[in-house]
Amino acid sequence: MYERKIEKEYSCGLEITSEIIGGKWKPTLINLIHEGVIRPSDLQRAMPAASRRALNIQLNELQEHGIIEKKIYPVLPLKVEYSLTKFGTCLLPITLAMEEWGNKYREHFQKLLELKKETANK
Repeated sequence: MYERKIEKEYSCGLEITSEIIGGKWKPTLINLIHEGVIRPSDLQRAMPAASRRALNIQLNELQEHGIIEKKIYPVLPLKVEYSLTKFGTCLLPITLAMEEWGNKYREHFQKLLELKKETANK
């Protein structure tokens, strides 16, 4: 994980939550692993906009925070699977609520994006 020169202070719960699940792909990774998408190649297929490097970084951070476990099977070709830890499972109400909210307000958000495009083209 990236080491900051200036140490962060986690003085409130939002800062801690943001540190753990803040990241472009982390909430989606948590939800996908919960749904049974556990192999790296399957995660990549489920999230084609994410680069393999970005996914690896975020998976490693989730692992370092104790949210997911990585199991490596001693076979050739190498087989890797991810699973949520008990600690990671307690984040599901948050990530599932984020997904529900995003789905509920998708149209509103898309209208805002269209308006922004129209304004930029003027």
